[in-house]
Amino acid sequence: MSSPGEFYKSLPPISKAYGTACLVATAVYQLGLYNPVHIALLYERVFFRFQVWRLFTNFFFLGPFSINFGIRLLMIVRYGVQLEKGPFDRRTADFLWMMIFGAFALLVLSAIPFFWTPFLAISLVFMLLYVWSREFPNAQINLYGLVALKAFYLPWAMLALDVIFGSALMPDLLGIIAGHLYYFLTVLHPLAGGKNILKTPMWVHKLVARWRIGAPPITRGQPVNNVQQESSSGVFRGRSYRLNG
Repeated sequence: MSSPGEFYKSLPPISKAYGTACLVATAVYQLGLYNPVHIALLYERVFFRFQVWRLFTNFFFLGPFSINFGIRLLMIVRYGVQLEKGPFDRRTADFLWMMIFGAFALLVLSAIPFFWTPFLAISLVFMLLYVWSREFPNAQINLYGLVALKAFYLPWAMLALDVIFGSALMPDLLGIIAGHLYYFLTVLHPLAGGKNILKTPMWVHKLVARWRIGAPPITRGQPVNNVQQESSSGVFRGRSYRLNG
């Protein structure tokens, strides 16, 4: 078995960076070094007091240390990592763009009073879960050792459990909406003959290349990685995963 340090080093860059940022944000809060209201998404303070940092900081607070916090962090480690190592293998810029688009979509949705929520970190994690469930729809999930179901239904099962245990419905629902919007624009619409209007911008590719984030992308004429071949052909979709609670 690998040590915790080796496991951490093996994580792909975007999921590792985001999970680490969420962990640090909660740890600093638990030490009493800041009040979450100072990083919450409050649009009146963004527009009238120019506190623009709130558009970014709200994506890193998953709440205080708790069982729910641990579950959300594990969702990043499991589903974000499996996406980044599977369908997005050697496509770091595309994965980063998915996260950026998801964050932007969530900000727009949250500007609607009915959908507003002060922290969108849970929503962004749920978006990762939703995209994962569409990439691996037939993967078998054992939910807390109680229910076996296909991955396609996992976001809705997790949403139902959150409601049953008293958590807010809106953050989960926002993540599902943002995830479906991304998947529709990048996969379903092009498959139906439409144009992919959500291609990763060149500035994201340049950013990833400049900072040497992740493995270099596949160049033309280079053999495609086996992981990508398996994912696109559906080989991954028959694998089983277990979510322990």
